[in-house]
Amino acid sequence: MIEAAAVFVAEGRLREDSGMKPWHRAIGAAFAAMAALVLSCGSAPAQLQPPLRLPGTIEKVDGDTIWIRPYEGGGFFEIALDKKLVVFGVTPGTLADLKPGAFIGVGAMPQADGSQRAMRITVFAESQRGLGEGFRPWSRAPGGTMTNATIDTTVAGVDGRTLTVKYKGGEQKIMVPPDVVILDYVSGSRDELKVGAHVLVPSVKRKLDGSLGADRINVGRDGVTPN
Repeated sequence: MIEAAAVFVAEGRLREDSGMKPWHRAIGAAFAAMAALVLSCGSAPAQLQPPLRLPGTIEKVDGDTIWIRPYEGGGFFEIALDKKLVVFGVTPGTLADLKPGAFIGVGAMPQADGSQRAMRITVFAESQRGLGEGFRPWSRAPGGTMTNATIDTTVAGVDGRTLTVKYKGGEQKIMVPPDVVILDYVSGSRDELKVGAHVLVPSVKRKLDGSLGADRINVGRDGVTPN
């Protein structure tokens, strides 16, 4: 019966029959609606929607195209590499990297005294100076903050270090516990985009033809998984 109703739908109308009674027409319309639903459900599967940020593992490399399997959600995404692609290596950092003049990004939680207790600190490469400069909410942690700024002063204390960082229009005091996660960004190359590499595309680009691209990729080094 569904197949018969589908015929009606394919013709774009219910067949008219001068002898068809009103209740016949009602049943026919019901079958047609059901067939339309079945046909729509049987159409091509929905495409996976790419996230704005894409952390994952490279599954395949073919020239200027890579396939990334995300850590969450399953499937994989085909990413075309921009001709001017910029690659950064992400390596483990240390407290010694937190020195005056360094441009850093600090994911933190606000404290009662108005300071920010660091949860993760990224020491940017010199070519990234000024990237995202400012103070704003951090979406990675409820109630958290993100500060991208230049270290002005650093003071060692019993419970860790205290940094004063400055950005255009303001400054923040950052409490740095001894166990804080520190990551260093360094210039990388396309040669690091190999099968099995842990990568992060900070911003997936959707092109007019629906394909996906990237003009920047972060690659983990020495056991780091960029996310």
